[in-house]
Amino acid sequence: QVQLVESGGGLVQAGGSLRLSCAASGLTFSSSAMGWFRQAPGQEYEFVAALDSSGFSTHYADSVKGRFTITRDNAKNTMYLQMHSLKPEDTAAHYCAAGGLSYYRDPTIPNNYNDWGQGTQVTVSS
Repeated sequence: QVQLVESGGGLVQAGGSLRLSCAASGLTFSSSAMGWFRQAPGQEYEFVAALDSSGFSTHYADSVKGRFTITRDNAKNTMYLQMHSLKPEDTAAHYCAAGGLSYYRDPTIPNNYNDWGQGTQVTVSS
């Protein structure tokens, strides 16, 4: 059974930084594309960032480019999202997801991911 467990969320002031982690089990992590999405109350899932199984091919939402960095450590079955220069509009529950084959058609679409974590809350105060 696939398990994705996010951690690292919290409350931070605008301009601050956080690093999210996603620990994966029950899947061949080194063969899985992975992504981060977020959801604010009353909003749809929003794509944040994604990377392929090697970690060399990355994708970012325009809203986070230059501020967020997605990485992975296949030896530790863990993916990370380093977030700098956080803004109040970054406030949301952040979810990691494991991509299926459809990931390679479009990594920004939630339906192209097979498994999801429970989420970790990021709150940025102004």
